[in-house]
Amino acid sequence: MESLKKSQVALQPFTKWTGGKRQLLSVIKSLMPEKYNNYFEPFVGGGALFFDLAPEIAYINDLNGELINCYQQIKDNPSGLIELLVSHKVNNSKEYYLDLRSADRDGRLNLMSDTERAARILYMLRVDFNGLYRVNSKNQFNVPYGRYKNPKIVDEPLILAISDYLNHNAITILNNDFETAVEKVKTGDFVYFDPPYIPLSETSAFTSYTHEGFSYEDQVRLRDTFKKLDEKGAYVMLSNSSSPLVRELYKEFQIYTVEATRTNGAKSTSRGKISEIIVTNYEK
Repeated sequence: MESLKKSQVALQPFTKWTGGKRQLLSVIKSLMPEKYNNYFEPFVGGGALFFDLAPEIAYINDLNGELINCYQQIKDNPSGLIELLVSHKVNNSKEYYLDLRSADRDGRLNLMSDTERAARILYMLRVDFNGLYRVNSKNQFNVPYGRYKNPKIVDEPLILAISDYLNHNAITILNNDFETAVEKVKTGDFVYFDPPYIPLSETSAFTSYTHEGFSYEDQVRLRDTFKKLDEKGAYVMLSNSSSPLVRELYKEFQIYTVEATRTNGAKSTSRGKISEIIVTNYEK
């Protein structure tokens, strides 16, 4: 298969992902430094900002190994991935989805190749309820089947365009803790943190899209990492909820309030207009 150049297909996220930043791109970009060296995104998720910027040198990371495997397979084996996704599209049904979902319960997942695992996750995120990635305490995917009439399970031009981009630029793909992911940051580099958000209410559970979860202690550790990067002379930006806890953690930095629309919460009460904040260690 011939790869398509970036000029032919606009780069964008290859999957739905909870907390994606596509709708806030213009705001985020307006608050970015005009010039910077290397790009770092330790919680890359669906990569909305990353793909929009398409930097020549970047370090992208996520603790979710299944997601990072998707990036790696798009880079290394796009044709094999597309072939499997076409098969999933042909077979798509509620019964087929539930059977494939149970692969992490009956041992089949451990027998799958990395490309098969990537195709499984990408297919499920296209057809499951609200495009959610959610696992239970046993790290088993547990999102029900969605009600899409014609889900776009295979986007061959986009996968090939992303593969071409990843292979023709210096993009390092990591599956580590966020602290490890920023170890190579130097003065003048740009770091964008988009972590699981602190809940707006005490009754809310922390966003947990990895089996390990993300605690308040992790949020404090992230703030401390933000400070260390500031001391290194890097440009640092962070998104989070407008929780008083977040504002307290980052009170010594620049805080901007933005309006966002959540579209893929598990409950209707968790969707709709919501205030978020963007923190920077520099004035804009």
